[in-house]
Amino acid sequence: MIRTANAEWNGGLKDGTGHMKTGTGAVDGQFSFNSRMGDGTTGTNPEELIAAAHAGCYSMQFSAMLEHAGYPANSVQTSAKVHFGPVDGGFAIGKIELATTGDVPGISADEFESLAQSAKVNCPVSKALSAVEITLTTTLSK
Repeated sequence: MIRTANAEWNGGLKDGTGHMKTGTGAVDGQFSFNSRMGDGTTGTNPEELIAAAHAGCYSMQFSAMLEHAGYPANSVQTSAKVHFGPVDGGFAIGKIELATTGDVPGISADEFESLAQSAKVNCPVSKALSAVEITLTTTLSK
């Protein structure tokens, strides 16, 4: 499988504008210096898209692992916070915080936690981002 996306940037860093589009067209929007580095609410940014990809991938991985262990989830909800900022004269993603809540009938808190942590390690996006510190907070709701 190959997934694609395209981006175009026009102009200078601070006054330019950009456009990103995924191969499926599910994401098709603008981005700017302000949407990435400031408090701009118009447009997206690469880090927000990484957060969405990581939250989605993790939720699917965790759900698959729960089902394989005999505990099909009613739901798995995950949020991701990507920390982006200045590092050594440039900018970098320094940390990603995942927080997941699962409605999983019949599972013990310990097994839920164990499978959640394993899903963090085995999620393909986590693997791709392994150079970054990734933390996980879990909540089992019944």
